[in-house]
Amino acid sequence: MKEHDPEKNSFTKESSYSEILEELCRSDLNSGMLQETLAEYRPGKRQGEYTLEDYRALPDNLRVELIDGVLFYMEAPHIRHQTVLTQIWKRFDDFIGKNGGKCRTWAAPVNVQLDCDEKTMVQPDVVILCDKNKIQGGNIVGAPDLVVEVLSDSTARKDMILKKEKYRRAGVREYWMVDRQQRRIVVCAFEKGMPDRIYGPDEEVPVGIYDGRCTVSFREIFDYAEEW
Repeated sequence: MKEHDPEKNSFTKESSYSEILEELCRSDLNSGMLQETLAEYRPGKRQGEYTLEDYRALPDNLRVELIDGVLFYMEAPHIRHQTVLTQIWKRFDDFIGKNGGKCRTWAAPVNVQLDCDEKTMVQPDVVILCDKNKIQGGNIVGAPDLVVEVLSDSTARKDMILKKEKYRRAGVREYWMVDRQQRRIVVCAFEKGMPDRIYGPDEEVPVGIYDGRCTVSFREIFDYAEEW
């Protein structure tokens, strides 16, 4: 089994984090829709200055994430992307339903006010949350216990670098990055301090927050997504 070197896709210096945020901000602003909408609804503000007030003022049909004051446009996902994330959610939900416990799981879109401040609101693909006190005003405020992002061409770099570091810093216990095109799953066990691990489609991926009592077979999920 290959192990992923966390130093290759994480940041040890604040300057590195700031640089990648700025770079992703510039590339995301190539979206004319977002640029025009920001100018129309929040004139005079620049990327890095936006808050939850600005986020909530945007049209409901415009899907964006707010990360450290930067707004990122999110394109409508591919139908196979949605199939993968809903199948992951279903397996989590089935396990929780059969075994009881205090945790619940949701699939996107769900707002997560990750840093409990006014500068960040993300929409992970799948989350598991075990502290109901973090549900406030219909949002999750604080770090979920487990987060899954299904990678796409338009979001892969943000999910693998920027959001990975955001989730780690915020206190997310476990983070999965699911690459449906390459058919691999990267598991980041932040809580246990273990190196990131890459799983292939024929392996059962254990859910670390459940000490491996729940596992997910991705061969079935990937094959099901490819049927249509």
